[in-house]
Amino acid sequence: MALVMIVCNVIAIAIGKATIKQPNVGLQLPSPTLFGGFSHGAMLGTLSLGHILGMGAILGLASRGVV
Repeated sequence: MALVMIVCNVIAIAIGKATIKQPNVGLQLPSPTLFGGFSHGAMLGTLSLGHILGMGAILGLASRGVV
């Protein structure tokens, strides 16, 4: 299950990287290069989306008996 959540978070970060117009506006993270230049708000937003996607993926896979 953890692998599914990690994959969904990576997908959400890729979506955020492609769609957020100003990802570095606002409070900066300690290492901007480590997090792809995202600000605090952009990282929280993308990881929140990743957890929503992960929850749906895990529940869907569990209902089909895969996980």
